[in-house]
Amino acid sequence: MKQLLDALSPGDRDWGIAMQLEANRLPGHIAIIMDGNGRWARRRNFPRLAGHKAGVDPVRTVVETCAQLGVETLTLYAFSVENWKRPRQEVEGLWRLLLFYLCRELPNLIRNGIQLAVIGRLESLPSVVQDELRRAIGKTSQNRGMRLNLAINYGGRTELVDAVNSILNNARLEGKLDSLEITEDAISEHVYTAGIRDPDLLIRTSGEMRISNFLLWQIAYAELYITETLWPDFTRADLLEAILEYQNRERRFGGVERSAAPVVDASSLLMEEEEVEMPLA
Repeated sequence: MKQLLDALSPGDRDWGIAMQLEANRLPGHIAIIMDGNGRWARRRNFPRLAGHKAGVDPVRTVVETCAQLGVETLTLYAFSVENWKRPRQEVEGLWRLLLFYLCRELPNLIRNGIQLAVIGRLESLPSVVQDELRRAIGKTSQNRGMRLNLAINYGGRTELVDAVNSILNNARLEGKLDSLEITEDAISEHVYTAGIRDPDLLIRTSGEMRISNFLLWQIAYAELYITETLWPDFTRADLLEAILEYQNRERRFGGVERSAAPVVDASSLLMEEEEVEMPLA
């Protein structure tokens, strides 16, 4: 938090929002569905790829800001398993942009102590993309700052399928298939994000009211924040406002509000026999 305040200018909008944040109530894990690149380009009569290119700089802003705030984990939805359905030219352009991002940002990730990771089916990506991702992951593996997860060739349903298959394969190898019991803990230990806290805050840009097959297992109790802002227009102030809104909510995880419950006369809850007739058959 102090790193962010030191980087801001007192009196500007970002500084004003940051000053309202409580350092001890920051989300430990933020996940973002970066949506709206295509619409941003269409409104300007640009090709779709221009929208994706315009979305690179907000990635840098969000990564740097989260690291300065002291967020433990940031997960960005970069490419879904469904995105293969897009035109080949667009998909290939996305891989070129990813390679550009890795080349440009790797020194910044190392300097800021950020650890890069990828969640998704990495083995299905073009070999040059796989190689560069693995190189960047290796270069940042010893960093102890924020963990940056790039969700690439990712789908929440395929993740659950992979998790269950991994559990089954392990049980088969250990000769325990007949006695296997699949529990919530077992699935949590085999999803791509195993060992990482679940997201506290899920942000979606562009105003769409859907999850889009993203972290279906992990966001069970995440706070959802939807903004009409398209991803290329997403700024540090937008991120800080999302976090401020998160801090203004009360997370109950299925419980009740912390305020004292009203005293209820237990006798008022009892019903006389003649008030309720229970059918016998």
